[in-house]
Amino acid sequence: MAKFELKLPKMGESVAEATITSWLKEVGDTIELDEAVLEIATDKVDSEVPSEVEGVLIEKRFHVDDVVQVGDVIAIIETEGVVEQEPPLSFEEPEVIEAVEHVAQTIQVAKEIVTPIVSTDGRFYSPLVKNIAKQEGISQQELDTISGTGKEGRVTKDDILAYIENKSNGLNTFQNKVEAPIHQDKEVALAETFSVQSETKPTVNETPVAKDIISEMPKISQSPIMPSGEDEIIEMTRMGKLISHHMMESIQTSAHVQSFIEADVTKIWNWRQKVKDDFMKRTGENLTFTPIFMEAIAKALRDYPMMNISVQGDKIIKKKNINLGMAASLPDGNLIVPVIKNADQLNLFGMTKQVNDLANRAKTGKLKPDDTQGGTYTVTNVGSFGSIMGTPIINQPQVGILALGAIRKMPAVIETAEGDFIGIRYKMILSHSYDHRVVNGALGGMFVKAVKDYLEAWDSNREI
Repeated sequence: MAKFELKLPKMGESVAEATITSWLKEVGDTIELDEAVLEIATDKVDSEVPSEVEGVLIEKRFHVDDVVQVGDVIAIIETEGVVEQEPPLSFEEPEVIEAVEHVAQTIQVAKEIVTPIVSTDGRFYSPLVKNIAKQEGISQQELDTISGTGKEGRVTKDDILAYIENKSNGLNTFQNKVEAPIHQDKEVALAETFSVQSETKPTVNETPVAKDIISEMPKISQSPIMPSGEDEIIEMTRMGKLISHHMMESIQTSAHVQSFIEADVTKIWNWRQKVKDDFMKRTGENLTFTPIFMEAIAKALRDYPMMNISVQGDKIIKKKNINLGMAASLPDGNLIVPVIKNADQLNLFGMTKQVNDLANRAKTGKLKPDDTQGGTYTVTNVGSFGSIMGTPIINQPQVGILALGAIRKMPAVIETAEGDFIGIRYKMILSHSYDHRVVNGALGGMFVKAVKDYLEAWDSNREI
């Protein structure tokens, strides 16, 4: 008898850990070769971990909801005969050690930065509380009168915000008799705030215009929502939480700008109607509009390679391969973005097969982690929900995403040698969101126009 260590396999270059969602086998169960032992979830996709051997499960090292690192032993399987184990993964790489040391130094600097400030009477105030007080024109004397609910009676952020709200409603009896220079204090507070956060967030140029704009920005605070007895409280799914986090992270990272253009796809509509049945008979694949659009987008990315980039700090990474992400529906209604690798090298049949395969496996929950890795540009079909246009959020760390609107019959001016006529055409709107930090309006507009040109120049006599 031999014991085999079942390890969490590598699941793509950017996936380092996974959460165990369920065990499909219990201790004592017999396991066949390639049979699924447990289900896991990453921030990209849900998947199963199959067994590499036949045997009996004798030990589970982790429980449901535990987070496991790639290479960790998650279970022990007892087998017949001798099993050769691969050498354990080594995590003691120089780059990792340097990264850990850098993080340690950053934490130490952060600790030094956030050292509490002491008031004149010996009471402690954090920099955040001090800055809020300065922004609101609260003097040190008035600050010392606020009751604190924090450790050792310290004033917390919630304490001072509650005090300010009560003050605005006339509920606080304390009145500051010395009129503070509010505008000047706001500028000082902003300068101090940005200096405290300089380790983790970009600084703001301290020009008079910038100061005035920031000082006039309304303070946004989310009041707690009190549900009534008739309201239903629904817990967000794990995937829903991840999507929410990624969307907010993208909005805070990229300067989103949109360009819109209308494309006449009458030639494509009529060509597809003519060949789709024969295409199905010859290839066994359903020819939708998506692979046709994907082909045009891949060509446009080849024409404009600076749309096929990502941003890392203050450096631009120009991608060699064109890997198109395709937003697809999950069984629970959420969306996921599987990736068509080297899309510019596929013919229409190859593109159609890839699109259908990824879409079907997304709907059935059978995508693998590697299926969602390596995307360089993303496409989302908002037209499938009836929307004619949209303002999609960029899939980080990419710099662009294209939304395909619904195809509609539209009256249009048709130019001919005999003159202009009004006719019925099939049209759609292409909505291009791009990162204005690195993509200017000219590039963003020319790229989406190139997609339009490829679609409108479709060969009506193209053979399948």
